[in-house]
Amino acid sequence: MAAKALTPAIFRLDLEAPEMASIIRPGQFLMIRPTWGDDPLLGRPLAVYDVLRGSSGEAIGLSVVYQVFGRGTTRLSQLSAGDKVRIWGPLGHPFEATPPRGDLWFVAGGIGYTPFLALAKWWMGQEQYGESVDRDQPACRIDFLYGVRHAGLLPPLDEFRASGMHLELCTEDGSVGAKGRITDLMTQKLNGPPNARPALIVACGPEPMLAAVSKWSQGHGIKCLVSLENQMACGFGACFSCVAPIIQADGSVDLRRVCLEGPIFDGSLVDWHF
Repeated sequence: MAAKALTPAIFRLDLEAPEMASIIRPGQFLMIRPTWGDDPLLGRPLAVYDVLRGSSGEAIGLSVVYQVFGRGTTRLSQLSAGDKVRIWGPLGHPFEATPPRGDLWFVAGGIGYTPFLALAKWWMGQEQYGESVDRDQPACRIDFLYGVRHAGLLPPLDEFRASGMHLELCTEDGSVGAKGRITDLMTQKLNGPPNARPALIVACGPEPMLAAVSKWSQGHGIKCLVSLENQMACGFGACFSCVAPIIQADGSVDLRRVCLEGPIFDGSLVDWHF
């Protein structure tokens, strides 16, 4: 269980946790902190990247991928094989087991790509996560639209290509893929070949990007789910530090805990405040 650098700022951590790995589902997350020291005192919320499997396909562990921002993620990046960590989870609500019929778009920016490998494998019927469920035919195609500011920020994406997703990149400076923001690439795709309209968009990344993708989706009449990345302290709903403004059925806005009632919300119900 050593932290492996994927880029100078992005690390992957493989965790031996068979019981947790056998029940976690894509969309859920973990709170993780090293066992040594008390700075920082709180864990860090990290989405499940994938489940590690043994020779017979049994779940034996979990992988998380994270970007180093501060003390907590710096400590996690310093872990060596055999070190122990404190983990609580699985936390949050997962994605539905069965995707809608039709083509899907996964849209991500920054470190927001991390939940999508396991979700693609699940929805395309390649892997089972959690308890076995009966479901209809998996989605026929998943397009993964991923944007960063410039090519130097791209992480390794071979696993995403190998999963069968169709990967399309964009950079703000045009150094790789299409030039522009992620919503520019979405517009380009929608106006492209016939039948390019997705049945569902799923997005994860920085909040301004999620707001833009949600508003774009509403403007084109396409349902959009967002996985929010609000800062968290406890991870199970006690501290109310991760709340998001969610529009209620009567049109009022109320705060909902991302760790408990999320992290996945209908993008059209989030009261984007900028």
